[in-house]
Amino acid sequence: MSHESSTLLAIDLGLRSGIALFDKSGRLLRYRSTNFGSRGRLKKAVYRLIRDAGPPEFVVVEGSRDLGSIWEKAAAKQGATVIDVTPETWRKVLLEPRQRRSGVDAKEAADELAREIIAAHGGDSPTSLRHDAAEAIAIGYWGLIEVGWLER
Repeated sequence: MSHESSTLLAIDLGLRSGIALFDKSGRLLRYRSTNFGSRGRLKKAVYRLIRDAGPPEFVVVEGSRDLGSIWEKAAAKQGATVIDVTPETWRKVLLEPRQRRSGVDAKEAADELAREIIAAHGGDSPTSLRHDAAEAIAIGYWGLIEVGWLER
């Protein structure tokens, strides 16, 4: 499958998921938090979400393996390469050791990082940013580095 306008889609997995889409230059195109409410509704929505994202060249997922398999199947059907990452892996690359001392510290640091990324791409500073959307942005930023689209 050809990816004329290559994108990377990052997902912080859950029934309430954070979703962030980046282009090959590292620009954050869009982000959001979505509450699917049930596994069935998530399953119905995932294929369309991936298709509407390009479909992306890469899909980076972090979180529940049970829900991850739904995203992975839909991504593979659309020709995307799936990258599964643990919180410890991306946090080690993007956050300082003091920011990773606890889950609460890491979530706060991911929120700050996400706001910096949004500001760097000309986005309006969000008044409220759900932690799952902030983490999806951070996961996507890690993914950009991992696939070689951005320098560390």
